[in-house]
Amino acid sequence: MLDWTTIDTVLLDMDGTLLDLHYDDYFWQKHLPRRYAELNQINEQQAQQALYADYQQNLGKLTWYCLDHWREHTGLDIMQLKREVQEKIAWREHAEAFLVALKQAGKQRVLVTNCHPDGLALKLERTNLGEHLDAIYSTHQFQQPKEELELWQQLQHHHHFEPARSLFIDDNQALLDVAAQFGIAHRVAILNPDSKRPALPANTASRHIGIDDYRELMVGLYQSG
Repeated sequence: MLDWTTIDTVLLDMDGTLLDLHYDDYFWQKHLPRRYAELNQINEQQAQQALYADYQQNLGKLTWYCLDHWREHTGLDIMQLKREVQEKIAWREHAEAFLVALKQAGKQRVLVTNCHPDGLALKLERTNLGEHLDAIYSTHQFQQPKEELELWQQLQHHHHFEPARSLFIDDNQALLDVAAQFGIAHRVAILNPDSKRPALPANTASRHIGIDDYRELMVGLYQSG
């Protein structure tokens, strides 16, 4: 599936890739609209419609991932609300074992997430994810999301890696396309980012390798060692 002898650096998304996307899906689709409805004395359907319209306007922009934006837009303490459902923060199955295997194989493990630094801190607090990474970057420090080619240029300037000898894993195939444009040679799409939803068909990742189980990658990783 992958020739691990040609890979030195593994660039990893967080939400939906290493951690279960169910926490984020539940928060934005259920919990925030519920609290927004309570604050504005409207029903949840009205709250969802109001919020979803703004979601669509900001999709793919840094503001979509910015908790400060949503605090100002909703008038709610977003981090407090996130902590209310923090028990849903969880690893994706076999993701932790995959990171351990990468270390054993001598691969550099670099987290590149669009997650806001405050949300990132909560997830690191709730899991031992940080113990399995060699570097952690929130794109907010570069003021560009992964959707922008400039982010990848800034990241490489800040943390040197060879695109031709790197692997990027993400559950968003549009971001994998941008990484390919930048020159990252190896790309893997996660097909089942939310454990409460069915996996996408493998053929939806035709531009990249698609997996729904990290053991698919670990077999080749162990063999390369």
